[in-house]
Amino acid sequence: MAQRFRVPHTLILLFGMIVAALLLTYVLPQGSFERVTNEAGREMVVPGSYAPAEETVWLSPLAVFTAIPKGFAAAQEIIFFVFLIGGFFGVLRASGAVDALIGVLLETLGKRPLLLIAGGVVLFALGSSTIGMAEEYLPFVPILLALAIGLGFDAVTAIGILCVGYGVGYGVAVMNPFTVLIAQEVAGLQPTSGWWYRLLIAVPFIALGVHHVWRYARRVQADPSRSLVADVEVDPTLKLDGHPRLTGTHKLILALTGAALVVIIYGLSELSGWHWYVEEMGAFFVGLTVLIGLIARIGGDRVAESFCHGAAELTTTALLIGFARSILIVLEQGNVIDTIVQGIAAPLQYVGPSVAAIGMLVVQSLCNLFIPSGSGQAYVTMPIMAPVADLLEIKRQVAVLAYQFGDGFTNILVPTNAVLVGILGLGRIPYDRWLRFILPFMIKVWILAALVLMTAVWIGYA
Repeated sequence: MAQRFRVPHTLILLFGMIVAALLLTYVLPQGSFERVTNEAGREMVVPGSYAPAEETVWLSPLAVFTAIPKGFAAAQEIIFFVFLIGGFFGVLRASGAVDALIGVLLETLGKRPLLLIAGGVVLFALGSSTIGMAEEYLPFVPILLALAIGLGFDAVTAIGILCVGYGVGYGVAVMNPFTVLIAQEVAGLQPTSGWWYRLLIAVPFIALGVHHVWRYARRVQADPSRSLVADVEVDPTLKLDGHPRLTGTHKLILALTGAALVVIIYGLSELSGWHWYVEEMGAFFVGLTVLIGLIARIGGDRVAESFCHGAAELTTTALLIGFARSILIVLEQGNVIDTIVQGIAAPLQYVGPSVAAIGMLVVQSLCNLFIPSGSGQAYVTMPIMAPVADLLEIKRQVAVLAYQFGDGFTNILVPTNAVLVGILGLGRIPYDRWLRFILPFMIKVWILAALVLMTAVWIGYA
């Protein structure tokens, strides 16, 4: 019997891309664009200015290895921020406030099937859109399963509520620090800029998700034999007591966290002249971590342990960011990154800006199959897509939006996403059954995403 093909670990894929980048420097013609600084202080390429390099640069094969520490050094601010915000989330989870809130809301909504589906999708979308929640949703799978099955639905309905909300939240993220903020930083855009459009388009995407899950749930409720997992045994241990009771302390912590998010958004959008960005946000989250630990009265040792545990959970993310940045280091040293930009932009110039924006969505969606890390994908693709947008006279904000759509929506489709695989495993849902449920939704999402991108080009979304 032939051995089943397995997609290698993302770190292996990124290392392979570093090697491929080095090989490209040997075979591609070297050249560069002229660059100018616009009125906003952003460096942009000049269309039509690409010219071959006068001298050829040859990199040593050792560049494959030396580029890695250089990549980590170049991305150090984001890497350190990832560790700090991971530690903050670890302490926030240790306080019990997030688990208590989600658990209470799900049980309350569970008394009304439509509200459970609609409210659940909105709730999970909100968590992913603002603070980048993903793995943190795993503990709520048993609660959702118990609620859905108790109402006459099935496991696919329960996981659909979670994953559709999670995917939409990442796709239209307002200020997800692991995707949109990194992509905007790489593209040279103001952090959180363009939030109003992303908030506006969240409504139709969420509505589409609610409709898809609700339509399937009603079909199963009316005829259980039509369930995609009708032959899969339900976990007999499912119960609803998997979350802490919501207390006044929890409410205070949640209110404080909500207020902190408002302050961060204000600082990023209004205090840019005071250099309010990654370092300031990191310091802000450290201070907030200490304050939450004091309010929750969980003790200094537990705060430290929870902080370290939360930061450790994002070690893989930090490593992927460093390795992804190393690819760009090699391409820059080999003087071929502008050649690649020119090669991508040249054919897209013949289809017009709107269709070109859709082309960016296709590229980003395919990239997410091999780089399921949103942060890693931003560092791999945005250094190329931002200049491509300049050449096509598309706003860089549109290129970031195409990246968000390609990364976020396909998170709930690609089998290389560890979070999706973990959630499906807890729900006992075979991947082929999940594919039958989610693929029709993805087709509708891609169509809507294409229309949204065309509209963004038309209105000059910036």
